[in-house]
Amino acid sequence: MRISDLREKEVINCRDCKRLGYVCDIEFDICTGCITHIIVPGPCKIFGILGRDQEYVISCCHIKQIGPDIILVDVDAEKCLVKCE
Repeated sequence: MRISDLREKEVINCRDCKRLGYVCDIEFDICTGCITHIIVPGPCKIFGILGRDQEYVISCCHIKQIGPDIILVDVDAEKCLVKCE
């Protein structure tokens, strides 16, 4: 699978069956070359006008299954929501 293929997949949380969004970036370990986290844009600010200032950083150990269209994760969405750098 290519990184561009990941960007086309929607991330869905199994705990509450809510859509988190689409993968926008990844983090990987430069020594091993393994993907460590996927990054999904966080919720919009006021009516989506002011953009976003948070993102979901989801560890690969929380990914339950990757299908042809979606990625199922099992996370506490509030705990993996971090400020954009």
